[in-house]
Amino acid sequence: MVFKCQEDSFLQEFTSEVISCCPAKFETLVDGKKVKQEGYEIICKDTIIFPEGGGQPFDQGYLNDKWVHQVIRKGDQALHYTTEPLNPGDVVKQKIVWQRRFDHMQQHSGQHLISAIFERDFNFKTLSWWLGEEVTHIEFDTPMITEDQIAEVEETVNGLIRNCTNVSVQVFNETATDEEIKQARSRGLPDDHVGDIRIITIDGIESNMCCGTHVTNLSQLQSIKLLHCEKSKRKNQCLLYFLCGNRILKRLDKSIGRERKLTAILNSGPQQHVELVDKLLKSSKGSTKNLQNVLKDLAALEADKLKSSVPMPKYFCMHRKEAEPDFMNTFIKEFGSTETFLVLSTGEEKGAGNILLYGNEKDIEELGKSICELLNGKGAGKGNRFQAKVANLGNRNKVEELLKKYFN
Repeated sequence: MVFKCQEDSFLQEFTSEVISCCPAKFETLVDGKKVKQEGYEIICKDTIIFPEGGGQPFDQGYLNDKWVHQVIRKGDQALHYTTEPLNPGDVVKQKIVWQRRFDHMQQHSGQHLISAIFERDFNFKTLSWWLGEEVTHIEFDTPMITEDQIAEVEETVNGLIRNCTNVSVQVFNETATDEEIKQARSRGLPDDHVGDIRIITIDGIESNMCCGTHVTNLSQLQSIKLLHCEKSKRKNQCLLYFLCGNRILKRLDKSIGRERKLTAILNSGPQQHVELVDKLLKSSKGSTKNLQNVLKDLAALEADKLKSSVPMPKYFCMHRKEAEPDFMNTFIKEFGSTETFLVLSTGEEKGAGNILLYGNEKDIEELGKSICELLNGKGAGKGNRFQAKVANLGNRNKVEELLKKYFN
């Protein structure tokens, strides 16, 4: 069956009759995570709410005032999932979220065009594609695509967009014997496919079997930007990322916003941003290295100061917010003795950081895990040392209370 959304991808509202409604469980997104939910599975005579398929996500929309959480295709039917029921025989008004639909149309038609040109000009065949919320990628059967090839294809596809190349849809009956339909079937229809076959044709470029929603003219894509290519997880294949249509404007808007903020921070125009940030990073790395060297010298001085204490304390605590773990290792190396139980820490005053405990094995064994738990950390000890990453250095006062009770 060819659904109404496939027959007219620009249709935003449609009236249809409910065939069935039954209780069902389905998955929906809550705060970006998939959760299982109980509700109803509704089937209509026809639908403009696209069911997930062909690499394209399902549409969002309404059946009357009931939000459709998910739509999937099963055979020649579209299954709509809602949290409220409808009655068989009800005539319902279907409405889609147009912004999402048109975005998917742009990305899907853009993918067809990009894939066709790479196959025509470089014999790179498309293996799969993925339509993400912000960026889309195509998987090709080649280890890598060069920057020159990317630039050439980008120029070609945008030229076709400027030329207002027509995009058409043909529907063939499943019993057709035309050679083109035989080839379409051989490329792999879903196992549960029932009914007619749709062929999407970009004039003079390609004809391809597809169940998704598409534009009717390449001019509706506005433009295409090929972003970058990276290796796929599968051997000798790569992923090409791209933006199409309104997504380019959204990316440009975000980029301009970041550019303005950098201009204000760096007090310089965009042309100098890279150079100035590079200088700042090099300066910061140099300053950090010098600071850590000074802190190591400080650790040695503090260790010498502790060694000269009379009498030698039973325990000693020290925290340095700005120090790295090397500060603690330097202190222990210079101090050397296990006579005093050491609790050294680095990191945020009341946040995350690192601790290093040093003392005789008995004290380490009895105190290590308790101190780690007080600071919400995970770590391990061996011999006269215990190290851990902790999440709450704000509890250092509780650690000192524990030490006071233990040693007194």
